Amino acid sequence: MFKPKKFRDLSRRDLWLAITPVVLIALAAFVFAFRVIEPAPPNSIVISTGAVDGGYHMFALRYQEILARDGVKLELRPSAGSQENVSRLLDDTSAVEVGFLQGGSAFSTNAPDLVSLGSIYYEPLWVFYRGPEIHDFGALQGRKLAIGPEESGTRALALQLLAVNAAVMPPTMLLPDSGQHAADLLLHGKLDAVFLVGPPESPLIEQLMSAPGIRLLSLDRAEAYTRRFPALTRLTLPQGVFDFVKNVPAHDVTLISPTANLLAVDGLHPALSYLLMRAASEVHGGAGLLHKAGDFPAPLNAEFPLSDEATRYYKSGPPFLQRYLPYWGAVLVDRLWLTLLPVVALLIPLGRSIPTVYRWRVRSRIYRWYAKLKEVELELDEKSAPEKLKELLERLDQIERAVNRINTPLAYTDNLYAFRQNVDLVRQRVRTQIAGEG
Repeated sequence: MFKPKKFRDLSRRDLWLAITPVVLIALAAFVFAFRVIEPAPPNSIVISTGAVDGGYHMFALRYQEILARDGVKLELRPSAGSQENVSRLLDDTSAVEVGFLQGGSAFSTNAPDLVSLGSIYYEPLWVFYRGPEIHDFGALQGRKLAIGPEESGTRALALQLLAVNAAVMPPTMLLPDSGQHAADLLLHGKLDAVFLVGPPESPLIEQLMSAPGIRLLSLDRAEAYTRRFPALTRLTLPQGVFDFVKNVPAHDVTLISPTANLLAVDGLHPALSYLLMRAASEVHGGAGLLHKAGDFPAPLNAEFPLSDEATRYYKSGPPFLQRYLPYWGAVLVDRLWLTLLPVVALLIPLGRSIPTVYRWRVRSRIYRWYAKLKEVELELDEKSAPEKLKELLERLDQIERAVNRINTPLAYTDNLYAFRQNVDLVRQRVRTQIAGEG
């Protein structure tokens, strides 16, 4: 008797048994891909900055506040300067992934695993000095100069500029003092000049600009230095820009300036790279004393190659998802998208196997009875006694009744009818043999 509900239940069961392995394989592939192919970005970054009273550290503190809004911790590690920052980035045991670099520091040698996230602002070379007015580095020969510690970009740049003016050898005294300590020595007359590299917004620069008896070196040959050292840019500090009332500075000052740059290890997670560049845009994207709004960050420094993320960022802006979603939401959607691509590629061939598996399961319930039918045929070939032949007929009837109870989808009933015809053929042979025996 036809039983629709039982038939439907059995069909659903066959279908689910065909689909379930595909679903499980796809799920396992998704979990594997989600964990391995596109791992989640870490929730912390370590950045090597510079002196605690310097511009790098000052800006890193602002980055820290911005990244904290997206739940990312930025750990600041002060350093002696650019050279130490590069050394930390190259040291696999330091955990430092990002650092500041002064352009033109010549630290890019043997650093193929580092990439640039872009230049973030001009950081001019400020040479504050005591005594009569001078207009070039050669006039500092034989004086007592503070040019920064051994691993700083300031020292590296100062040595290059003093060397081309033959002012680096004795009796010139080159001291490693820097920052506020060097400024205090200059203010108290214990130094003739101090070399500083930093943004004009630095409190230390503002302090020395208005200090009595202290002058700022304005270069007559600034353009020549930019031709000799391509990492440098000629800048003009306008008269009165620091203080209109006191007219500080009292006249236009010509400076030369490298750029401050963000460096990263080549393996920095793309999501964190974009997050850092967005923070840099927020901090440095406005107008400053020496640049216009929108000038920074920018792909200006060529000492290190731009990362792939930086190239895309400066060409097209932030990724599409990060423009409209919170950071972690964009990261999650991006990971899901990248994870689903290989899973979909796997599902296409697996999905094609579902009809085959389903067809095999339906037909297998009929096909397994062919073994029973074959047994009857083999025994029939043995020329059995009449009693045995009657037993074979009963077995054929049992086989047919069992097969008739199999619920088969309409699309596969041809297999059922074909089996019944085969049973009838064998039954006819048995009856013929019984008749012959009679």
